[in-house]
Amino acid sequence: MVRKKRAKGARRAFINAGCGHEDSSWLPAYFESWKELRVDIDASTNPDLITSVTDLSAVPDATVHAVWSSHSLEHLYAHEVPIALGEFRRVLNPDGFVCIIVPDLQAIGNLIATDRLAEIIYESPSGPVTAHDMIFGFGPALASGSIAMAHHCGFTPTPLIKSLTEAGFEEILLRRKGSLELVAVAFAHRSGDPNSLEHILAELGF
Repeated sequence: MVRKKRAKGARRAFINAGCGHEDSSWLPAYFESWKELRVDIDASTNPDLITSVTDLSAVPDATVHAVWSSHSLEHLYAHEVPIALGEFRRVLNPDGFVCIIVPDLQAIGNLIATDRLAEIIYESPSGPVTAHDMIFGFGPALASGSIAMAHHCGFTPTPLIKSLTEAGFEEILLRRKGSLELVAVAFAHRSGDPNSLEHILAELGF
């Protein structure tokens, strides 16, 4: 497939799916000059579009260059994941890509197997995080009434790749981020360049 050159001066656009509270430090520097459309179901996060990532109907087909979905899919029920991925693919233009980051339940399962469910595994900007938080949702946020923070499904490498494939993504590359997260990048259409996804992962800092 021949990729069209971007018009000179055109600004690429991306969707930050499940953006959470506004804080650009969470985003890779790769997106610094891009136009961001922030999407979240929680109005308190002040998104540009208040909706579930399963319904991006306000965004026309093939109009964004990327979808960034960091820790949003696990907040859906399993039957909603194909709907969200279908929406991600629909809004991407022909040379667009999606980047998905989710907890790695295979790695987290190793913590559980060694009886470390409630142990603090790392410190986040929001506070200490346990394996229990990674599986079910961040406990302090849930306790404060942020029910949207609950996790309803999970992923290991094979189901994540399968979900993207079944949603119609034609090139997929998956990596482990550290030891507790999965990162997948995928093109909506074949690029013709086997190194393209590796390049994008590197540019995103993975």
